[in-house]
Amino acid sequence: MTSLEQSHVECLKWLPADICSTSASRMIATIVFPTTEGLYAGMFEEILSYIYSGTLHVSLDKVQPLYQAADLLQLDYVRDTCSSYMAMNVERSTCVDLYKFADVFSVDSVRKACLRGIARHFTEVVSSQDFCSLSVNQLTEIISHDALDVEEETTVWEAVVRWVQHSREDRMHHLPSILPYIRFSLLTSDDMAAILEHSLIRDDPGISKFIRTEVRKDNPDLKSRLGMTTEMVLMYNPTWRHHDIFLMNPREEKYINCSYSEEDIPRFTDITVTSDNDIYVLETKEAVNDHQVSLFRYNNKQNMWEQVGVSLICKEHYDFKFLKQLLVEVDQILYYLAVDRNGGRPLLQTRKYNQQATQWLECSSLQFDETIKNRGSFFALSCGSHIYFFTNETLHRYDPGQDQWSKRTPPMDIAKVCTAVAMGTEIFCTDRNFTQTLVYDTESDCWQKLPGWPNPENFVVNHHPSLIVLENQLHILLTCTVDLQEGIVYLVYVYDRSADAWIDLKANVPDDIRCCAYGPCCPVARIYLPYLTY
Repeated sequence: MTSLEQSHVECLKWLPADICSTSASRMIATIVFPTTEGLYAGMFEEILSYIYSGTLHVSLDKVQPLYQAADLLQLDYVRDTCSSYMAMNVERSTCVDLYKFADVFSVDSVRKACLRGIARHFTEVVSSQDFCSLSVNQLTEIISHDALDVEEETTVWEAVVRWVQHSREDRMHHLPSILPYIRFSLLTSDDMAAILEHSLIRDDPGISKFIRTEVRKDNPDLKSRLGMTTEMVLMYNPTWRHHDIFLMNPREEKYINCSYSEEDIPRFTDITVTSDNDIYVLETKEAVNDHQVSLFRYNNKQNMWEQVGVSLICKEHYDFKFLKQLLVEVDQILYYLAVDRNGGRPLLQTRKYNQQATQWLECSSLQFDETIKNRGSFFALSCGSHIYFFTNETLHRYDPGQDQWSKRTPPMDIAKVCTAVAMGTEIFCTDRNFTQTLVYDTESDCWQKLPGWPNPENFVVNHHPSLIVLENQLHILLTCTVDLQEGIVYLVYVYDRSADAWIDLKANVPDDIRCCAYGPCCPVARIYLPYLTY
């Protein structure tokens, strides 16, 4: 905007209030911005109304031209209000149109929200007319996403075919640049044969050769699409001398016991699943004057654990009986936390892993002000952009941006926090017997009570319960007995927030879980089950 135009905008607030009529707005728009076609009277009237009243009325039919006008006039509040409105109104019917607009005007928050919406509704989106109007760059950005909710890669191929054939003469030359984003190695041999016989491919030897080459490539980093995977709870027990990880989804009645040889799996002390759905574990080896902590990542395609290639060497000598080691991720950065419980006041050491430099960096440590009475329960989890560290009596929060620890309100009216899990901006926790369940709002630093377990048959919880977030719902896994003769019973309850009650899923959890049911936190990962051998 020129300095003259800026001065005109500053003068608008001095216009009389009755000037906000359609005809007057059009006249002023023509006088003030004679070369601007996009700033038409209706939007100018809205902006004048905002300048006089401080109130902005936004609707889906006018949010885009209003944003354009605000962008031209550099009215940040109007522009931010419009972008927030668009981000909150990303639906199946609007996601492509809003995505194209956000891409042109570089509204990153709206563009990301639209990409998530398109990925979630991909099979419906590709049948819309808006999909065919995407540019080639927009198309490739969409089909490159891991988060596409498709059960088969053929859906992505068919979407590309539809886009090309919408204007075949103009778009056929783009096909070679689009094909690398289709994950041909995920297709069956029958699907590949059908694609190679398609008219778009059959008549072009170069493209046909490219596809055959892509199929033969073994890319271990190539992930399956989100819709091809299944959410599975990872159960493990680092205190037992076994080499099993038990995967389960009681809602879908899927239970898989993955057994590994001693050489094929690290003897890990903690496990975490990142926001990118990567599974990492810590392996610790004790030496005479130090100990070594190694990082391993799970390769779902090959069903194996691979060392990341960097180790953390701690020169301080710890008695491993008193050392609790944890692994947490915040904003795609891994954090290592080690609690030294030997002595009067425990000390929490913190380090973060720099993936670019492949090294561990020192972070601020946490020295507790008091001696912890019961040192059995230490655990950490991430919620939002912070790490929350629990003991039996305290709650601390780590801010990675400030590299600072701060005290937060500890859990109320609970004897001992045994398990906790984060969902959204809240943290849920309960005690060993599932008699007191609390929810912590991280934004308001407040706790509230949830209803207790109905326990209709007077079960006795004989092992640590595990809170789990599965398919965006709060669950709890209980290991119970009625009496010693009847043996162990595994129960899974889901919290129905609308009814404010715990509902029994009546899941048939197999006995294989017995060796793995352990720990205050059970991470959940999306697993491509066909890669597993079970």
